[in-house]
Amino acid sequence: MKVRIGIGSIGPSGSEPGAEFDEFVDAIEKAGIDSLWLPDFVSQGGPDATIGMAWAAARTQNLKVGTGVLVLPGRNPSLVAAQLATMAVLAPKRILPAFGVRAATKRERQFYPVDGTRADVFEEALVVVRRLLTEESVTHHGAYFHLDEARVVPRPQKPLDLWLGGRADVGLRRVGRLADGWLGSFLTPDEAARARTVIEDAARESGREVEDDHYGTNISIVLPGIDPDTALQRAVAQRPDVDPKSLVADGWDGAAELVRRYVEGGLTKFVVRPAGPVADWQGFIDEFTAEMGPLED
Repeated sequence: MKVRIGIGSIGPSGSEPGAEFDEFVDAIEKAGIDSLWLPDFVSQGGPDATIGMAWAAARTQNLKVGTGVLVLPGRNPSLVAAQLATMAVLAPKRILPAFGVRAATKRERQFYPVDGTRADVFEEALVVVRRLLTEESVTHHGAYFHLDEARVVPRPQKPLDLWLGGRADVGLRRVGRLADGWLGSFLTPDEAARARTVIEDAARESGREVEDDHYGTNISIVLPGIDPDTALQRAVAQRPDVDPKSLVADGWDGAAELVRRYVEGGLTKFVVRPAGPVADWQGFIDEFTAEMGPLED
């Protein structure tokens, strides 16, 4: 299985999109880094996830671009499918959508209101997205969405893999039942290994299979200039039940060790995210290439 490591970012120093983001994307492409992942943050700086994906894909020839993760409930799944289809046709094999049930922070959740149980809306929306991306014509009458002979044109020749986030067992089982891959976050290596087993069991029970190399996770890294206490506090906010030092990498050596331990647990895809604003993105990219590049195979 091939280990691949990408960069997760909300833009240079959390800034508004602009010339800096262009330079950042160009530098990642020039360095030969596998992928760039944009989170779905409306009010925290950086480009919108879907528009940022399209912009980055248009500026590059080889860089893969993904969402980590795009909140699906609260969006029109038909329009999401149309956007993804267009990007996949224009940038074949380089669009990596990953979806989540809810925004990471309470402040962001107000942007994605839904009528109904959020998990139920999510599952039906995901079904609609997949059908529109793979079927010539879709008629769907569910609890939340209704379509009659709906079509998305053009559609990619190769169906997109749809990945999901999540770490609770209900979310992990959902990956096995409905998705093509998993991108976790704030899980220890041992927990991530168990998560893979839960997903595999759910897939088997549903008569499905998630490919061996479609399991991954985010890794938050503290580097010089990033306040470690703030990074640990963010981890505590997500996982108050776990020692935050087991979730946040201390420097490049710590990130490399976490990657090795995750690989031992069956994960092969990684998104390394700075745990705070980065003043020198070119320096970060150079260090990333030197430290993370040798871990890929």
